[in-house]
Parts: sequence; C-alpha cells; structure tokens
Amino acid sequence: MSSSNEPVGTPGKRVITRRQRLMIFVGVLLFIAAVVLVLLRPGATEATVEGGSVEVPNDLVQIEQETEQEEQKSADPNQIPACEIAQLQVTAITDAASYGPGQDPMLSLSIENTGKGDCIADLGTASMAFEITSGSDQIWRSTDCQKDADHRAIVLKPGDAESTEPIPWNRERSGPETCEMDRERVIAGGASYHLKVTAAGVTSRATAQFQLY
Repeated sequence: MSSSNEPVGTPGKRVITRRQRLMIFVGVLLFIAAVVLVLLRPGATEATVEGGSVEVPNDLVQIEQETEQEEQKSADPNQIPACEIAQLQVTAITDAASYGPGQDPMLSLSIENTGKGDCIADLGTASMAFEITSGSDQIWRSTDCQKDADHRAIVLKPGDAESTEPIPWNRERSGPETCEMDRERVIAGGASYHLKVTAAGVTSRATAQFQLY
C-alpha cells in the first residue's frame, strides 16, 4: 500500500517538467534544422541578392545621359549643323592703322558665331577673300593668282571669335593678268586704303582703314 498522496496514474510534477523541457528542446532543434536547410538550399544566396533593388539618384542619371550625348556629338561631327549666314559675323583686321616706309600691312580676319549652338563653317582659303581698295579703285585681291586653295570644316562655338593667321600685303596692285609679270607699286605718302574680307560666304559689314607712308 503506497504512502504517496498523489493519485494513481497521474504523472508527478517532475515528470511533467521534464516533458515540457524536452518538447521545447525538440522544437528548438526543429527550428534550427529548418533554418539550416533554407540556407543550404541551392541558389538561396543568389535569390536573396537578386531580390534586392538599387535606386539610382535622378541627378546621376541626368549627368550620365548628358555625358553620353557629348561623347556622341564629339564622335560624330555630322550631328553639328552648318552655320547659317545670318549667324556669322566677319570682321576685317589690320595689325596697324598706319605704316611707314618699308612696312607691309598684315591682313587677317575674325569670324564669330552669334547663334546659340555649335555650327560648322568652311574656313579654308577657298572660301576666304581679302580685298584692298582706295576710293573706287580696286587695288588688290588675295584670290588673284591664288594657288592650292583648300576647304576646312571648322566647328564654331557660340560667342567665340576665330581669327586667321595674318598674311602680308606687299603694297602691289594685283589682277588675274599680273600672275606672271612684275606688279605696279601703289602710292604712299599718307594715301588711305580699305580692307574688306569675306569668309564662309559672309562679307564684313565694315572695312578696316589704314594709311601708307
């Protein structure tokens, strides 16, 4: 006959506690096993990386697009339009306002793109002309007896003036018939002369005046 006060068939408190602990322990093991199986599953790492998204700032996208456009423009000059006559301004230039005996005037020109975008102009010798007059007298032209004239496609940026290399005028008259003969010297003594220039189909609006002594 038992002396215990616990009813027959009812587990004791220690047995219940042990069972609860065992069930918790088994549950933890199952959870850990499930996590390990997920991590070890083929492609799990790649799936995790691919599932994420990276957001690119809008200003960075705009900078990249502008850079690509500039590179494409530089790589393909055909995308730059030809200069229109209305957007070009040509100016006649001499290196001095007066010249003493033995000094030859140096002639040049500048051309400016007054438009809002880049354009291409022909600035070769074939599209340029320097002309010197005195009153109504035609004195000299650079195109008389010109040889090996060329064409040069030059990109003009808005607001920038491009200047040509100065060429000398030896104070002689010219004409198509004077290419193989001695030319006549012009008068000096304070005589006044005017330089007019043309480039890319545009003629200077004003002349450059100078005197010869």
